[in-house]
Amino acid sequence: MQPSAAHSLRWFVILCLTGALAVSASADTIYLKNGRKITATHVTQENGQVTYETQAGFLSLPVSIVDHVVREAAPLDSTAGTAADRAANLPIAPPSSALAPAADPAASSAVRDGSIDLNLLAKLESEANANPTPAAVQRVIAAESAAAQFEISVGDFQQAAAHYDVGLRFDPDNLPLLMETAYLHLRRSEYSAALNLLDRARRIEPDSPDAAKLSGWAYYGLNRVADAVTEWKRALSLKPDAEVQHALEKAERDAEEEAGYREGETTHFRLRYNGDAAPDLAREVLQTLETQFEQISSTLNYIPPEPIGVVLYTNQTFTDITRAPSWSGALNDGRIRVPVEGLTSMTDELARVLKHELTHSFVTQKTDGHCPVWLQEGLAQYMEGKRSRTNAGALVSAYDHHMDFSLASYETSWLNLPRDVAGNAYSWSLATVEAMLTAGTMDDMSQILDRLAAGSTAEDAIHATLHDSYADLSQFTVNYLRKAYF
Repeated sequence: MQPSAAHSLRWFVILCLTGALAVSASADTIYLKNGRKITATHVTQENGQVTYETQAGFLSLPVSIVDHVVREAAPLDSTAGTAADRAANLPIAPPSSALAPAADPAASSAVRDGSIDLNLLAKLESEANANPTPAAVQRVIAAESAAAQFEISVGDFQQAAAHYDVGLRFDPDNLPLLMETAYLHLRRSEYSAALNLLDRARRIEPDSPDAAKLSGWAYYGLNRVADAVTEWKRALSLKPDAEVQHALEKAERDAEEEAGYREGETTHFRLRYNGDAAPDLAREVLQTLETQFEQISSTLNYIPPEPIGVVLYTNQTFTDITRAPSWSGALNDGRIRVPVEGLTSMTDELARVLKHELTHSFVTQKTDGHCPVWLQEGLAQYMEGKRSRTNAGALVSAYDHHMDFSLASYETSWLNLPRDVAGNAYSWSLATVEAMLTAGTMDDMSQILDRLAAGSTAEDAIHATLHDSYADLSQFTVNYLRKAYF
C-alpha cells in the first residue's frame, strides 16, 4: 500500500497484504536427529508420536527420530489481522476429504528416521506395475502420500507434488488424492493445474463442497471473480463454511464493482479497469508491467506460473473495495490493486508503485507465502528504486538510543500499525535489505527466498546464506548506514 496522494511524494509507503497476513499462532521448530528442521504450530507429544500442524494439516512423526522442540513466543508486535482480513488472501484449510494419516504399514515404512525410504517406494511401484492388484496399488498410494506429506512438512512442495503424481498415475480417480494434490497446487499458485484436478474430482463426486470451495479459490487466483463467486455459493449451499463465507463476501464486492469494467490482457497479466480510466493509461500499465516482469524475473530467478491480476480503481472505490488502512494507496492481496484517479498516462510514481506491488507477487509466490513482512517490504522498496539516504540519520539515532527495529517482531502482519509506526517499519526494512545486498548479492537474496520456500525460518535462511543472525544484521545495517550516508 501507499499513503494518500497528498503525502505520496514525501513518504511513499506500500504494503503487501499477502505477505503481511501470516499465521497468528507462534511457530515452533522441531529438530530431527538427522539434522533436518520442521517449522510448525500446535506441537504435542503423545503415545510415542510428535504431532504438529503445517499448511498440509496435522502430521506426526515417531518421537524416536526427534531430537528436541524449540517453542517460540508470539512476537510482541505481531498483528495477524481479523478473520475477514485473512479471508482476503484465501488462506483456507486443507479439504476435509483430503487423505487422513494412513494406517497402511507401507505408509509408516515410507518415512523413517526423518527421511523417505526411496528404495521402498521404488520396490512398491515396481510390484504394482508388474501386478496392479487393488492391494498393490493401495500400498503405493499409502507410501507415496506419506512421502508427500512429509515433504510438505519440511517445505519441499515440488517433491511433494511428484509423490502425489505417482499415486495418481496408479489410481487417477482416487478422490482424496485428487483433492490433496489440487490443494498443493493452489498453495503453489498453480491454479490451472489445480482446476484440472478439481474438474476430475467433480466428475467423481458432483456434490463435493470441497471441490467447489477449492475451485472458487482457483478461479479467484486466475482473476475470474464471477466464476469464483459461483463456486463459493455452491460450496455454501452444500456445507456451511466460515472461510468460504468470508471469501465469498470479498469476491462479491469485487464482482459487483468490476461488472462494468473494461479488460486488457498480455502474456503475464490480466487487467480490469474502471470505465473512467483512460484506455491509453491501461495499455501503458500493461506495457510497463511486462517490462518490469522481465526485470524482476531475471533478478529473482523466478517466473510466476499464472498470469497476475491487476485492477485499476478510482480513489474512493479503492478504499471501499479493499478496506485497507487509511494510510494506504496500493495493495497486493494476490491481485495488484491501484487507484489511478486523475491520471491519463504513465508517470514515474505510478511506475514505482507497479514495480513495488509486482515484486510482492514474485516474492510471495517464490517463497510459497513464507516471506516475513519486513523482508517483503524492504525488498519491494529496494526494487522500486528507493534508498535510505533521507532516513539514515533518524535510523542510526534510534539505534543508538536502543529504539532499533526488531526484525523478529515485524515478521507478521502490519495491518493494524499506526501511520508513524508503519513509516518506521518501512524505513528499517529498506535499510536492512540495502545492508543485506551490500554484504551479499541479489543471487544471495534469491537463495534466501528459496530457503524460505523450503520451510526455513527467516533468521536461519539469512544465517545460512550471509552467516549473520538477526542481531548481527541489525548491527551491520547501522554500520552500513553510517558508512554509506554520513
